[in-house]
Amino acid sequence: MPSSTRPAYALAGLMAAAGVTHFVAPKPYDSIIPERLPGTPRTWTYASGAAELACAAAIAVPRTRRAGALATAALLVGVFPANVQMAYDWRRRPLPQRAVAYGRLPLQAPLVAWALKVARVSGR
Repeated sequence: MPSSTRPAYALAGLMAAAGVTHFVAPKPYDSIIPERLPGTPRTWTYASGAAELACAAAIAVPRTRRAGALATAALLVGVFPANVQMAYDWRRRPLPQRAVAYGRLPLQAPLVAWALKVARVSGR
């Protein structure tokens, strides 16, 4: 595998793993879905998991990599409110759990940057 494609395949793997967890262990995701969204939390959990799997598949295929990486960046921005909801909801939990919830917030920026870089490199 050329070193230029490693970041794309790593991002695809991360998105695939995240997507699978939405189906294997949906309850933690259900709990961070903002209440003001219509429908059930489980529907949103499954929909976001399916979106992550679709992004992973698109990134894995060179022909659709750029679009998949751009969709990944958009998805990561789109789910940010759930991460904020989690941080708010977990503000009184024990320190290790709060650290996880708060740690997710600044992690979104480098993930979005990574997806945008994959899109940029794939557009060449």
